Amino acid sequence: MTTIRQEDFISSVADALQYISYYHPKDFIQAMKEAYDKEANPAARDAIAQILINSRLCAMDHRPICQDTGIVTVFVTVGMDVQWDAEMSLTDMVNEGVRRAYQHPDNVLRASILQDPDGARKNTGDNTPAVIHYDIVPGDTVDVHVAAKGGGSEAKSKFAMLNPSDSIVDWVLKVVPEMGAGWCPPGMLGLGIGGTAEKAMQLAKESLLEPVDIHELQARGASNRAEELRLELFDKVNSLGIGAQGLGGLTTVLDVKVKDYPTHAANKPVALIPNCAATRHAHFTLDGSGPALQTPPSLEDWPEVSWEVGDNVRRVNMDTVTKDDIAQWQPGDTLLLSGKMLTGRDAAHKKMVDLIDKGESLPVDLTGRFIYYVGPVDPVRDEVVGPAGPTTATRMDKFTRTMLEKTGLMGMIGKAERGPAAIEAIRDNKSVYLMAVGGAAYLVSQAIKSAEVVGFPELGMEAIYEFEVKDMPVTVAVDVNGESVHKIGPQIWAEKIKSML
Repeated sequence: MTTIRQEDFISSVADALQYISYYHPKDFIQAMKEAYDKEANPAARDAIAQILINSRLCAMDHRPICQDTGIVTVFVTVGMDVQWDAEMSLTDMVNEGVRRAYQHPDNVLRASILQDPDGARKNTGDNTPAVIHYDIVPGDTVDVHVAAKGGGSEAKSKFAMLNPSDSIVDWVLKVVPEMGAGWCPPGMLGLGIGGTAEKAMQLAKESLLEPVDIHELQARGASNRAEELRLELFDKVNSLGIGAQGLGGLTTVLDVKVKDYPTHAANKPVALIPNCAATRHAHFTLDGSGPALQTPPSLEDWPEVSWEVGDNVRRVNMDTVTKDDIAQWQPGDTLLLSGKMLTGRDAAHKKMVDLIDKGESLPVDLTGRFIYYVGPVDPVRDEVVGPAGPTTATRMDKFTRTMLEKTGLMGMIGKAERGPAAIEAIRDNKSVYLMAVGGAAYLVSQAIKSAEVVGFPELGMEAIYEFEVKDMPVTVAVDVNGESVHKIGPQIWAEKIKSML
């Protein structure tokens, strides 16, 4: 009979979470490189290049791939012949592993978990608790899968209780465009079919733990309905032309995973969960011989990809830029930003709008400024700030008109598309929205030369910072006329793909 020690389990969880914070799975890197090589849209190819460069930097320096270091999901399969040398419950052991990983002094991971989710939304401070699923099976080992799921991709999860005769393919092709680009494509789609509502969601999440192997499936052919769906959806989703970061292009998904389970005759539950460009998961097995620590990959597994400044790139000084200057920018233009910008995301925007409504002054003057939607990781060693990639911009849409009309704000920087209300406000105020690449957080942080909290310090990572940046790459996503690259790009590339086929 196997005996598992408490400390072995905890240290294995902590090690796995640190490991996946800075190492992408090798299969994911290979799939991204393939997407990069074949991509025909320069903007999408540039975005993939930034993701690959970011991944290599993180692997070298052991810093987070994304500033959103995720909510931890753990699948624990316990053999029935296992004994425990432990004083803590298994749930407490998982959470202690999470706590140690996220508070590791050499690679601090951002605490994003809030308790009282519809009330005070107070940060737990250590990214606990994890979401844990258990299975008890015959055997004498403990098998563990850990994943760290970013909030942007998790927010795009979909569920439907279809009628038995409804087409799953039709449903997926309807909802994927509705998801926008906030899930940071290209990534993977996990599909769970059957069981009950909660079982379908769990199946979808579990499916994303599997390696990228769609080309192997294409070579051998489908042997069941789930594999038929994978092949059909892989081709048809990529034919939508959504592309990397929603800019339009040939690759929207790197793979589609499907898991199913028997269901009631009257039901067809279907769940769809995307994995973003910060795909993070690891697996280990404990057999009583000690902790199961991850084996570092070779840096040779990462391709040497360069990001080069083309002739069409504009260099912008945010300290001197004017309304006349931004009126010249076109959707899809690449900019290199230098100078000072402010930051602020959900909590800071709510506080600012509340102050505006009360007629009170803001902690900072936003006149003529740009605000970056970001919640950075804490710095370590000689960093001025930790990984600082963009958060999903649509969450700030409801604040946008007030911010533009009441503060003199000139522009915003975030991730993915803007909704109709925000685009109208941008057009009406002759403002702009710029897009940074989601999944390139550490690369972005290299452009930040100084960082100072200038408002709402009590909000922690959601406080208002002032960043000074040098050559931070962004794309013009919505221009002063309200033209959106996230509408134009996928439309153009869907037609191009259609003509190619």
